Amino acid sequence: MIALGNDHGGYALKQEVIKYLEAQGIEYKDYGCCSEASCDYPVYAKAVAEAVAAGTCEKGILICGTGIGMSIAANKVPGIRAAVCHDCFSAQATREHNNANILAMGARVIGPGLAVKIVDIFLNTAFSEDERHIRRIQMLEG
Repeated sequence: MIALGNDHGGYALKQEVIKYLEAQGIEYKDYGCCSEASCDYPVYAKAVAEAVAAGTCEKGILICGTGIGMSIAANKVPGIRAAVCHDCFSAQATREHNNANILAMGARVIGPGLAVKIVDIFLNTAFSEDERHIRRIQMLEG
């Protein structure tokens, strides 16, 4: 299951991500927000990060204006490796090398077509399991 979260700036793009997930038959849980009314992004980032850290959801997707605020908030939760990705290569590399478990994107940075491609790559790229990457992730967590 994929945890979804957004603020008001990411609401419309989240709707596009939901269409993709539903078309692919991927289960998700929406942690909000549920409109374009102004809200505080840390609330939603924390909810998604806690769901991923607890194992309730396998991965998360966070969307705000830039993706940056959401990633900062999510990375405060132990065990979370949230990465801002606005291109396909970064989405692939962060899964292969960092075993990132949350994707953050900026709705004011990228359009829906690219966002859906990034989501697809993020969800379908496996961690490499290379020793050097495992060691580096352990260093991040230590």
